[in-house]
Amino acid sequence: MPVYHAPLRDMRFVMNEVLDIENAFAQLGYEDCGADTIDAVLDEAAKFCENVLAPLNQTGDQEGCTWTETGVKTPSGFRDSYQQFVENGWSSISGPTEYGGMGLPNTLAMAVSEMAATANWSWSMYPGLSKGCSNTILAHGTQQQRDTYLPKLVSGEWTGTMCLTEPHCGSDLGMLRTKAEPQRDGTFKLTGTKIFISAGDHDMADNIVHIVLARLPDAPQGTKGISLFIVPKFMPNEDGSLGERNTVHCGSIEHKMGIKASATCVMNFDGATGFLIGPENRGLNCMFTFMNMARLGTAMQGLTSSEGSYQGSLVYAKERLQMRALTGPKNPTGPADPIIVHPDVRRMLLTQKAFAEGGRMLFYWLCLLEDQMRKTSDEAEHKALDDLMGFMTPIAKAFMTETSIETTNLGMQIFGGHGYIAEWGMEQIARDARIGTIYEGTTGIQAIDLLGRKVLPSRGDMLRKFTKLAGNFCEEYKDIESLAPYMTTLTGLMKNLTDLTAEIGFKGMQNPDEVGAASVDYLMICGYLVFGFMWLRMAVVAQHALDNGSDDKFYRAKLHTTRFYFERILPRVYGHIKTMRSGAANLMDMDAELFAF
Repeated sequence: MPVYHAPLRDMRFVMNEVLDIENAFAQLGYEDCGADTIDAVLDEAAKFCENVLAPLNQTGDQEGCTWTETGVKTPSGFRDSYQQFVENGWSSISGPTEYGGMGLPNTLAMAVSEMAATANWSWSMYPGLSKGCSNTILAHGTQQQRDTYLPKLVSGEWTGTMCLTEPHCGSDLGMLRTKAEPQRDGTFKLTGTKIFISAGDHDMADNIVHIVLARLPDAPQGTKGISLFIVPKFMPNEDGSLGERNTVHCGSIEHKMGIKASATCVMNFDGATGFLIGPENRGLNCMFTFMNMARLGTAMQGLTSSEGSYQGSLVYAKERLQMRALTGPKNPTGPADPIIVHPDVRRMLLTQKAFAEGGRMLFYWLCLLEDQMRKTSDEAEHKALDDLMGFMTPIAKAFMTETSIETTNLGMQIFGGHGYIAEWGMEQIARDARIGTIYEGTTGIQAIDLLGRKVLPSRGDMLRKFTKLAGNFCEEYKDIESLAPYMTTLTGLMKNLTDLTAEIGFKGMQNPDEVGAASVDYLMICGYLVFGFMWLRMAVVAQHALDNGSDDKFYRAKLHTTRFYFERILPRVYGHIKTMRSGAANLMDMDAELFAF
């Protein structure tokens, strides 16, 4: 059974030494969120995640969820641990104080979420969508809706869901058919079926608040005719207590490859009472508040899968004895050497480490950008931050989940035959991670969003915001001798990316398929360059620490991993460039009839 240890040293390094989080929080008005508060939150959350959630991860996978006519039953221990989670206040860390939250920065809350998700991803999905639900109601709901739902959602007494997909339409939400019929009392009756609804029904909380996309009568076709509704499982009374059961039920739960302890539900709305949130026919615009947060949450899954797999692999590689080192015995008193002495095992471990720690740096930085965007009153600053987040979100979601498939497969490989055996836990992490590239928009959807809806329509402006930021950083620290070659490499590749963007834009004007054909390679190039920037930011801090007399092996490991990333991982970009430049013809010239078996 794998054992989870919260990586507090690396979390604090990113937050305190690279992002200077205490000062950043103070500038945002979180003066009470100083070092002592941050440390206390991280320490206590680590204990809860290590001692309560992690032991339920493997048993939850084995037991799974159970559908009954009265509702979905979660695995043993899930409900009790969730009640403890709520009682300890973990769900309300970043909630608005006017609705009972602690009002702390979302960055700190997401650090807690990272630990919970690495310890037990399936469990973390139950409270995971509640914050997106809360933010959507806060941003678009009426005051009455906020007063009714936010106190319970913030406290964690109620959980939330996001109900988008239907059996016939998948990600093409313009085709959805769920209907919302207006009633005389101002409510609506929703009828339709939604699928793949994470935490759509369960026994962990008293009520579930569904955020649902549906069509009003005579609404325009396509995405311009979609509205957004709040549909509670139980109707709230005026005093906040639970009233009658609404006519929304879980018809079945999916039997899945992974995340078996998370209920993935088919939800039937049989004339269920709902409340319009936001303007009519603008539901998809409002839902992006929820979806963008869900995409960042899925990026976090990429981080947590890589971290969990790396932790298990590292312990095993240091203990497992197998063959002798090519340069001679390193464990002469034993029958063989630990496998960590072998170059190929080192390759796999360093790949896991590079993607796990690089992902943490990127994720925390994006969380901080989001906090800054929410707090600023300067319109120009808000626009700049929003553009940067718009550029980064599809990269983070797709790249971090794609690389997590690689890292979790490497985890299985390091264990050899034991990696294929359930008791070691590596195959569960790989199964759980596999969904990350699919839900909340597949990698292909994220890629076309990045290139076709953001970079090219902005004429490269959204890309330039990133390349200017990274370029200025490289210019500022180019005199650090040990890192100068990597600064030069990153700067050169960013120039190549700028040229490639113009090239694809020109080809796309002649043939739109060129954009689609290039998009995934383009996103992966962006991901590798963004991670290169993240590793350089960490390397600069580590080098300064060593130059100032520190002998902490942690900093030496950071510099070595930076070297590994730039010499072994970043060169993958050149293959993507060549593939992207090959164009759309090798994909599209083959007639569909030739695809046969």
